[in-house]
Amino acid sequence: MVKFLLSRPIAVGMTFLALLIFSIILFRTLPISLLPPIDVPQIVIKVNYPNSSPESIEQNVLSPIREGMVTLNGLQDLESKAGSEVGDVRLTFDFQTRMELAYIEVNEKIDRLTNNLPQDMPRPQVVRINSNDIPIVRLQVIPKEGVDFAEVSLLTENVIKKRLEQLEGVALVDINGRQEKVITVTPNKPLMSGLGLREADLIRAINDGNSELPGISVEDGQFRYFLRLASKLETAEDVGNLPVHGPSGNIVTLSKVATVEHTLSKPTGFHLFQDKEGLVVTVHKQTSAKMNETMPLIYEAVELFKVDYPQVDFELTQDQSSLLNAGINNLQTSLLFGGLFAFAILFVFMGNYRTPIIIGISLPSSLVISFMVFYFFDISINVISLSGLALGLGMLIDNAIIVLDNINRKREEGLPLFEACVSGVNEVQSALISSVLTTLAVFVPLVFLSGVAGALFYDQAVSVAAILCVSLLVAFILLPLLYFLLFKNKEKSAAKEDSRLFKGLLKGYKKVFQGLFAHPGWSLMFLFLLIPLLLGTVKFLKVEGLPPIEKFDVLISLDWNEPIDASQNKDRIQSLLAQLEGNFTVTESDLGLRQFILYEGENAIQQADLYLMFADDEAKESVSRQLKRFFRQNYPQASLAINDAPNAFDQLFNSNRPYYEVRLKNLESKRPIKASQMNQWMEQFPVETWTKGPGLQEGSSVIFKTDLEKLALYGLEVNQLITSIEQLFGNYLITDIRQFGEIIPIQLRNDQLDFQTLLKSNYIYGEEGIAYSLNEFITYSYDSHYKYVTSDRYGIYQSLNLDVSEPTKHEADIRSWGTERDLAVDFAGQYFQDQETIKQLMGILMISILLLYFILAAQFESFLQPLIVVFTLPLGVGGAFLVLWLTGTSLNVMSAIGLVVMLGIMVNDAILKIDTINRLRAIYQTKDGMETRVALTMALYHAGEIRLKPIVMTSITTILALIPVVFSAGLGADLQRPLVFSVIGGLTIGTFTALYFVPLAYWFLSGQRGAIKF
Repeated sequence: MVKFLLSRPIAVGMTFLALLIFSIILFRTLPISLLPPIDVPQIVIKVNYPNSSPESIEQNVLSPIREGMVTLNGLQDLESKAGSEVGDVRLTFDFQTRMELAYIEVNEKIDRLTNNLPQDMPRPQVVRINSNDIPIVRLQVIPKEGVDFAEVSLLTENVIKKRLEQLEGVALVDINGRQEKVITVTPNKPLMSGLGLREADLIRAINDGNSELPGISVEDGQFRYFLRLASKLETAEDVGNLPVHGPSGNIVTLSKVATVEHTLSKPTGFHLFQDKEGLVVTVHKQTSAKMNETMPLIYEAVELFKVDYPQVDFELTQDQSSLLNAGINNLQTSLLFGGLFAFAILFVFMGNYRTPIIIGISLPSSLVISFMVFYFFDISINVISLSGLALGLGMLIDNAIIVLDNINRKREEGLPLFEACVSGVNEVQSALISSVLTTLAVFVPLVFLSGVAGALFYDQAVSVAAILCVSLLVAFILLPLLYFLLFKNKEKSAAKEDSRLFKGLLKGYKKVFQGLFAHPGWSLMFLFLLIPLLLGTVKFLKVEGLPPIEKFDVLISLDWNEPIDASQNKDRIQSLLAQLEGNFTVTESDLGLRQFILYEGENAIQQADLYLMFADDEAKESVSRQLKRFFRQNYPQASLAINDAPNAFDQLFNSNRPYYEVRLKNLESKRPIKASQMNQWMEQFPVETWTKGPGLQEGSSVIFKTDLEKLALYGLEVNQLITSIEQLFGNYLITDIRQFGEIIPIQLRNDQLDFQTLLKSNYIYGEEGIAYSLNEFITYSYDSHYKYVTSDRYGIYQSLNLDVSEPTKHEADIRSWGTERDLAVDFAGQYFQDQETIKQLMGILMISILLLYFILAAQFESFLQPLIVVFTLPLGVGGAFLVLWLTGTSLNVMSAIGLVVMLGIMVNDAILKIDTINRLRAIYQTKDGMETRVALTMALYHAGEIRLKPIVMTSITTILALIPVVFSAGLGADLQRPLVFSVIGGLTIGTFTALYFVPLAYWFLSGQRGAIKF
């Protein structure tokens, strides 16, 4: 095959050129994003029910929704959480579920349930979770001093949002911090009392004045006209000019007995930027969009906003494209330094400049052609797929060096150039195919992991498979073709001798080789003893999901654990920021209820998230200590969590689920257990270290009790009292003014006084117009209540989160404790998901090792020789663990990828070494007629000489190409450094393994005993 292709160099060259051009065209169409578009199998149903308690939301809203959702196809888990005024139901599906169909089905069920839900509640929102839900950037919109905030809210909603959504690549624009303009009517109660007017008279006057005819038409000859009432309200002045009829027939203008004004609605949440109130706009990209093209469009649009809307300040923050740029820069750096070092190493070892040029052409060609595979497999260019390409670069360089070195060696043996190219490729062809197949056998099965990990590995597996398969195509066709063309005019000249450096290296290798084989049994035993010693260093490694990235920003999540309103929450945050002023560079806060459509976290008025960016790590640590001290002294009851600000990786990998959760259910009442009873029981709980889950967290409340007997005695209706309380304490909506899609509510507003005073100074009227103070019929008391009601598909539960190293060993004691108190006990949490993932991973790795063994058994036609390759892997892994431990690096996702990179190269070297030994042994026995023992000795010796150059060159080239990352700074270097340490540690030991362990193990398995003399 190689001979046939090399005989037609022009046709082969043009074919490769056409492939490159076609791949470049396809590459320009590939979407570029931070992460692959992962369909997380979760849907969240969000409920907003103002002025409702957690118990009311659970009973009237969430319980019917849960009952309606249990029959969903593919539903795996169902949980709900009810808080004050808000609630959510989280649906988790099997990972094979088609989420677009599940989303439609959930919406259909919500529509069917509408009649069973409270009529005054807005329709629940259905949010589908996707990796693209992570915003690529946040736009801060801050009104300048004196500018109407409501007008800026309208500008952001109707103009800024629309203009951003029109940009190419933008899928969704989400807003938080909006405030609506309302018309408030505040009665002058002493004056109204003197005129004999009541609040009901004001409400009736406004409703009558805002009436509209329901589409009545009249005919006037041949024309038809629609009737319209001229009394339709449009402004606050129109409301103030309405006539109010009193009980005695007197008429007074509404503005005489009440204050009517445009104002902002009572806020339930705020957004702050640099201590100023504003709005935040999050921008989400389309799945197929290129982030590196979308982000410049957003920056350009914001510059136009600054010119067009000078009354507003604009600022872009938390740009997530920096992560993608870091990944692309790392790949570019690897290519640049890999090419430079490959050139230098090849020049030093081979003494000519043509061979490095061949590799310089083959590396980028392989990468570009790999992108064609991306197109056909619908893979985007993202950090995960780029890491797969970086993973395959080591194997790519390895294959190129092996092929070129083998061709060079054939020329040194005296073969003509054409025959050297053909023979050099054919000799290593089967071994290289086997090495690629074994690498894929180790890596590709990881695609079958469930959950997000399996979805991420799909992109990486496809990119690895693409570049490895393309590397074989390049190694077998393009490399010999380029070699043939570049050395065509040099065919008569002998190949240059090895450099002095390599001769010195070869001399040292022979000495060590002869020393080890003087006592091969002891040498092999020593190497086998190294395996447990090196692998044992894993006990000293810290295990993390992602490597610790140097971050100068933090996210402070706090819950005041007090029944404060949003304005008080804002005042406290602003006071806190004033004390910290000068210690940070950027601050951003989301307080109270979030208005984001895609927000699916906890939502409570007394909560806040505070983002702080610092100039350096010292300021970050200083402020963290200052914050803890501030809250300990001023708000000891507040819950405070200070963490590094999450990036897109953190938001995707980190789970909101507790690590290990104990769920308790009341079997008798199927309702939450009273706090007093639960606190008493928890004193005998068998585990000491635990924290309360949401269903056990308590908050203060005021309980109104109605005296029904007194109401009946005075001839009053309960509904009258309820209406009076709603008008007094709630944002009582009288009616709406609707103009061209704009809705302005008209609300009744009372004095902002404490509730005791309001109850004394407000009245309810009997049949004869007799006024009775509200406090005559209402008694109040203070009490604590549960802030949340949590439920799953089986009903209401309350939970504890255990903080112990081995949580499962306490299960029996906890179940016994629950049985004594007639409680059903269940266990849940991320712990069980992690255990399932580990089981899957172990099973997949066992399958990978079996596949590797079967492939090698077919390659070597032996059941024993594949064991040599299998036993080289622990040595490489142990070497990687040793370097990770010495450098203080954790075992994380990136270091694990480095292990796969290193093992791929190690397997490649071991396979080629064994293949060469087998081939030489057969030659010495059949052609030269040597005895078995002598043939084995010569094969082991000469195979080491032949494979020394490619093994050493591959290791040195790969290690030197990665060294610059160790001394670099920044986000990209922080991500890649664990990978680099894994590769360096594994290849350092792996090179020694391929040079000495493989021949020693081969000798042992051959059945020959005793020392060997060379």
